[in-house]
Amino acid sequence: MPHLSTTAIVCALRHHGEHGAIARLLTPGDGLLPGYVRGGRSRTMRPVLLPGNVVMAEFRARTEDQLAGLTVELAHSRAPLHAEPLPAAAIDWSCALTAASLPEGTPYPALHQALSGLLDAVEAAPAARGWAAALVRYELLLLAELGFGLDLTRCAALGDTTDLAYVSPRSAAAVSRTAAVGYENRLLPLPPFLLEGGMGDWDQIIDGLRLTGFFLERSVLTDRRADVLAARERLVERLKRAVA
Repeated sequence: MPHLSTTAIVCALRHHGEHGAIARLLTPGDGLLPGYVRGGRSRTMRPVLLPGNVVMAEFRARTEDQLAGLTVELAHSRAPLHAEPLPAAAIDWSCALTAASLPEGTPYPALHQALSGLLDAVEAAPAARGWAAALVRYELLLLAELGFGLDLTRCAALGDTTDLAYVSPRSAAAVSRTAAVGYENRLLPLPPFLLEGGMGDWDQIIDGLRLTGFFLERSVLTDRRADVLAARERLVERLKRAVA
């Protein structure tokens, strides 16, 4: 990537040196890319490089292996949402998850489209009713794109395609209510909205987050549990308080 000009979603920012920063951006066609922003910690650049913002980005590097220099221009700001605890937690988690999970330089166009849609939903409905189900679906998509997808099409034990109510934590496959008898406490609830569509009620959404969280922690975030999962825990706790 000697030179690339593209729109991108800001996912993470890390201080580098006295004044600079390394930003990690999710691009539509080239996946997650890092770049060094000169003056990235300045008062001018801080509101531009907030997670969730859309920027016009220009990456320049002498070689494929060199960290690219990055210049950015704000295309769409979601800064006001960072002042609201619940939307801020949703943006922080979804962007942190993306930055921590994806290998750099691998295209994930479906994830870029899904993250963009999720952030749009958070912006349109900050109260969470309009985006919580989309967050669960984004996490499911990320698991699938990374090769850890759940099989929710049929029962792992009996082959049933109806009355699917649980997921096996061992096989990541659905389990029917009949096959689950006597083993319910060893299985993860499968919220109906993931099979039937729609928004789901709050109990279903919390079950959905518990389901995806289990597999994200086990398969994807194995080396970064403490720092990245803390953002998810803040979000889940705020959701629970919001619907209590």
